[in-house]
Amino acid sequence: MSEATSFTITLTQQQDYRFLIDFGDGLPNLLSDESPPVGHGEGPAPSHLLAAAVANCLSASLLFALRKYKNHPEPLKSTATVQMNRNAQGRLRIGHIAVSLEIGQPEDALLHRERILSQFEDFCVVTQSVNQGIPVSVTVRDAEGQLLHETRREAT
Repeated sequence: MSEATSFTITLTQQQDYRFLIDFGDGLPNLLSDESPPVGHGEGPAPSHLLAAAVANCLSASLLFALRKYKNHPEPLKSTATVQMNRNAQGRLRIGHIAVSLEIGQPEDALLHRERILSQFEDFCVVTQSVNQGIPVSVTVRDAEGQLLHETRREAT
């Protein structure tokens, strides 16, 4: 039987397309805004927040898996690149997210790397959920730029 959990966030319009996002539980609020010409770009747009959530979740999942096996991967760096496309009706959509993760250590310093790299994506709640509608490709490189892992999903 699965465990169901939930949380609630509240968005309050400040002006035009600028919203104050209240995450509750004593967490700091965040200001979001659409990019010009619709908004004023005074905060991240919803598509930026989605890309950040995917990259953050993958980063945390990889960090957890590496540390579980006593690795010290710091500093970890992640980059998310979003491809925007128009659908058949001409409406703008996120067509693909590519996340590049960089581990701060060389490959030979990582213990159990094959096992870690084959599993860490499966534990990323956000990415696995987003992948059901938007393909997310993932690469992992070590401190020397060596490609350690790649999951390619085609853009829509």
